[in-house]
Amino acid sequence: MVKEKVVLVNFWSSPFGSRVKIALEEKGIPYEYKEEDLFNKSSFLSTINPVHNKVPVLVHNQKPVCESLNILEYIDETWTDLSPRFLPSDPHQRALARFWADFIDKELYESSKKIYRGIGEEQVIGKNEVLRILKLVEGEIGDKPFFGGDNLGLVDITLIPFYSRFYTWETFGKFSIEEECPNLVAWAKRCLQKESVAKSLPDPIKIYEFILDLNKYFAK
Repeated sequence: MVKEKVVLVNFWSSPFGSRVKIALEEKGIPYEYKEEDLFNKSSFLSTINPVHNKVPVLVHNQKPVCESLNILEYIDETWTDLSPRFLPSDPHQRALARFWADFIDKELYESSKKIYRGIGEEQVIGKNEVLRILKLVEGEIGDKPFFGGDNLGLVDITLIPFYSRFYTWETFGKFSIEEECPNLVAWAKRCLQKESVAKSLPDPIKIYEFILDLNKYFAK
């Protein structure tokens, strides 16, 4: 049997890369991790992702797969024999999971940047947009332990990496996500009890310090 070679090319602070790490860890797939310097991108990155030149990229047996949600589905469809499955078997539930994952993917990151890069009214708009998104998603979990039911699913893995940025959003925006979305924070704490999540997320303080440095970099 040919040995699988799996490589994850990523940057340590990327919530999108953390999604892939969680998925690989959840299924117990051995992989090699390659850190990419986003401020001095390698020629390797442009080779494996010539369209966007971004991380994360999963390289499976020398074949690259780009974009985090696409990678999550690729992992689920390639290693079908490994549990858990990230997408439900029911077509309607599968469509719903894809809808919410896509919603989080398109809305949350861009809105959150307004909180730590914006000032005045723009920052307030960013905070309100983030809270609107989080409350909508919070309403979807209902009384389930996870969005995926009893196990982490596509929506859980899509959202939980942003938990490492909650501290940054709260500090810049001067608000409490736990006060606004208590059920969502309780869900996040359940996720962190899983080793696959705990070992894949960067430290919130390091993220905060990195974003402070990033703001100084962009202010030059």
